[in-house]
Amino acid sequence: MIETKAYAAQDEKTPLAPWTFERREVGPHDVQFDILFCGVCHSDLHQIKNDWFPGIFPMVPGHEIVGRVVKVGAHVKNFKVGDLAATGCMVDSCQVCENCKQDLEQYCLEGSTQTYNSMERDKSMPTYGGYSNTIVVREEFVLQLKEGVDLAAVAPLLCAGITTYSPLKHWKVGKGHKLAVLGLGGLGHMGVKFGVAFGAEVTVLSTSASKEEDAKKLGAHHFIVTKDAEQVKAAMGTFDFILDTVSAPHDFNMYLSLLRTNGTMICVGVPSEPASVAAFSLLGGRKSLAGSGIGGIKETQEMLDYCADNNIVSDIELIDIKDIQTAYERMEKGNVRYRFVIDMATL
Repeated sequence: MIETKAYAAQDEKTPLAPWTFERREVGPHDVQFDILFCGVCHSDLHQIKNDWFPGIFPMVPGHEIVGRVVKVGAHVKNFKVGDLAATGCMVDSCQVCENCKQDLEQYCLEGSTQTYNSMERDKSMPTYGGYSNTIVVREEFVLQLKEGVDLAAVAPLLCAGITTYSPLKHWKVGKGHKLAVLGLGGLGHMGVKFGVAFGAEVTVLSTSASKEEDAKKLGAHHFIVTKDAEQVKAAMGTFDFILDTVSAPHDFNMYLSLLRTNGTMICVGVPSEPASVAAFSLLGGRKSLAGSGIGGIKETQEMLDYCADNNIVSDIELIDIKDIQTAYERMEKGNVRYRFVIDMATL
């Protein structure tokens, strides 16, 4: 077993603190890489707090992981010691179901194995995430990075990046489309960057007027303050797509009214409480309310390569791991531009 240093939550009410545990030894199909940077996702906090479902404790969060390979199994083909490597939200799947065979491992019919707060495929032990110094992952779920990229700023692409890239690609959002990005946080700022890169006319919808300057700097063409009834009224029926990145409770019906006929609102944020949606909000315009998770491994690699080729990274604040609780408090208040990333050298 591999002794591993980490920060962990011992239960849903205890702040994260240093913890040592053992990872499995590197098997014939495994890659071990030492973690250099790990992004901080809002879902880390949701899972620690049991907002969505009961957690597995002690819990080591973190699923935006980049580092360098230190050991590979005998049958590993695509990685060698010294290579850059990355892992996102999942570390395994059944690999044989209909979805897995279509490179949709995120929708594995048997359930994908999450990077943390999940159980290994053999149910022998929990998975532990990237707030740690090293990780062992099956080769098929390790992603390649190009040398020369800003590793800290690349880390959030493993969740915030692919979570916004995947639906925009699936719905073929691009030139000729009017896209609204709801919320300008960790997910939203990546939605703006991808929407603009794909050629869409992008509007940011936000409750905070103070974010307009940032939205324009990120490339957004328009900005609407959703607390302003006149601005909302003027935008009704104008968008082909709304990418909803908000994780706090909000009025789905009001935002659905902003869609054109046949428009689609795509939910990628996950509020802790269910939303109430009136049937008439959908019927009046043949509108669709859809959801999207992360992408599969093939699509995630495509996204990483696209970002490297087009100089797209996340806007980040680099922090020491000892400051993680302060980061969580700021994240809950929306006080981050736009993703915290932990420098794992501080562990």
